[in-house]
Amino acid sequence: MKTYKPISLRQVRRYSLEDRKSKVEASKAAGTFPEGGTFKDFIDSLPDFLAARDFREVVGSIVRARLNDRPVVLAMGAHPIKVGLSPLIIDLIQKGIITAIASNGAAVIHDFELSYRGETSEDVASELEDGTFGMAKETAVMINRAIRKGAGEGLGLGSAVGRMILNGRGFHNRRMSIFAEAYRHSVPVTVHVALGTDIIHMHPEADGEAIGKASLLDFRTLASVVADLEGGVFINLGSAVIMPEVFLKALTLARNLGHGVKEITTVTMDFNRHYRPMENVVRRPAASGGRGYYITGHHEIMFPLLAGAVKEELSTKQSGLRGT
Repeated sequence: MKTYKPISLRQVRRYSLEDRKSKVEASKAAGTFPEGGTFKDFIDSLPDFLAARDFREVVGSIVRARLNDRPVVLAMGAHPIKVGLSPLIIDLIQKGIITAIASNGAAVIHDFELSYRGETSEDVASELEDGTFGMAKETAVMINRAIRKGAGEGLGLGSAVGRMILNGRGFHNRRMSIFAEAYRHSVPVTVHVALGTDIIHMHPEADGEAIGKASLLDFRTLASVVADLEGGVFINLGSAVIMPEVFLKALTLARNLGHGVKEITTVTMDFNRHYRPMENVVRRPAASGGRGYYITGHHEIMFPLLAGAVKEELSTKQSGLRGT
């Protein structure tokens, strides 16, 4: 058997710490948040590493996009509405920070119910037992009616529902409607439906021809928005499948028709990391010169932080421009 002696360290090559390139610097460590400090003080106190650095860079990208009159598109599933973010999203629409909204069919349902009844989200497990899940009459009748009417007039699904909520009777909480506010401000609002996924598809009022026509028109509208995204920002808030797939096809169509759309910032915000948002939003679209970010955390915490940071930095930059 071969025997081994402890290795000799006399010939080890070393260098001075002054000559080494390090990844962590004391100057980038977290600051202490002062008692009674401002929101900006809090953001400035974050360490300049990893997710905190990504967060700051996303804020900067959104601010630069709006200062340069470039689009900021918010794509989302229904969960942001269910966790109470509608007022924040509406505020960003009103302030001209969000310039387009794209969503799935479930978002329309929860937006409608909040606007009409001031409450939404049923107990699926218990109602599935007796077949009553998704059987709310007003939700199905009124949304399907709006879709049919809108499709007949050449309106996309998002605009059709937004118009109904804005102008219809009984919407005592329409101030909670993202779709109504987008329609009021002529902000593109699109809905991308997978037939059979939404409760309104289970009702006799559902018209597949109208739903398909209105949703396809919305896809083409979103593709037009994406074609103008150079220098802009695309945010996917909480959609694991539908919106990442729709965005990838809209971007492909835009580039196929000669729109470069290379220098873009793409962001996914979700409380888990998923394959499609990472590939179809963060990595692939930004591979030609853009930047992609995945910010992980709960919507009800991370999105208000993002909204607050963007509003404050944008206001500061705009005030500085007015003062020069």
